[in-house]
Parts: sequence; C-alpha cells; structure tokens
Amino acid sequence: VQLQASGGGLVQAGGSLRLSCTASGPTFSDFAMGWFRQAPGKEREFVATITRGGSGTYYEDSVKGRFTISRDNAKNSVYLQMNNLRPQDTAVYCCAASSRFGAIRSRDYDYWGQGTQVTVSS
Repeated sequence: VQLQASGGGLVQAGGSLRLSCTASGPTFSDFAMGWFRQAPGKEREFVATITRGGSGTYYEDSVKGRFTISRDNAKNSVYLQMNNLRPQDTAVYCCAASSRFGAIRSRDYDYWGQGTQVTVSS
C-alpha cells in the first residue's frame, strides 16, 4: 500500500483545513487508517484513527471535538477535517495504514505516507 497525503497549508488560528490521504492498491478496506503528526523537536504523536469500515473512530484528547477522521473506501481515501485550529496544531501530518484493530501506536502501523505540513499562525 502506498499512501499520498495532501491538503496541508498555512492557516490562521481558528481556521480549518481538510487533509486527504489516497492509497494505491486494491486492499485499502483491509486496513484501519490513522493520522499522526510531528512538530519540530518533538516526537511523532497519534492524532486519530478509523476502523476498516469507517464505523469506529478514536481521537487524541487535544483534538476531540475539533478534528474529524473519515474515509471513503470506494475512493481509497481517508480524510482529516481540522476545525478551530490552534498554533500548537502546527506539525507535519502523516497518514498510515494498520492491519491491527484500534491501533494508536506508531509501531502498530504497517504503511506510511509522506507528510503534509500544517502551519497555524496566531
């Protein structure tokens, strides 16, 4: 599975962005999908995950109520809608695919896409 993320950019605090991640290959629906982020000088951290069928989601506490993860298996895509963005959300965001249920650790993900930069100005 190859993953391609897009949609990052520069936005003011309080603004919104929608990240997209498109997968190649016929088995996208076999994987749970996740979004992670890494800010300069910090470790990569979990943001959100969604189950294979899309019925289950889980979020890191700081993004609950602001971010929404979704997927469209017909389009081999997963999305991250980010609202009410804060300067501390500034990071490189990556999508990843996991064969495990409920994966929130980086090591539980099998495939990674390149990152897309999100910068939130105050």
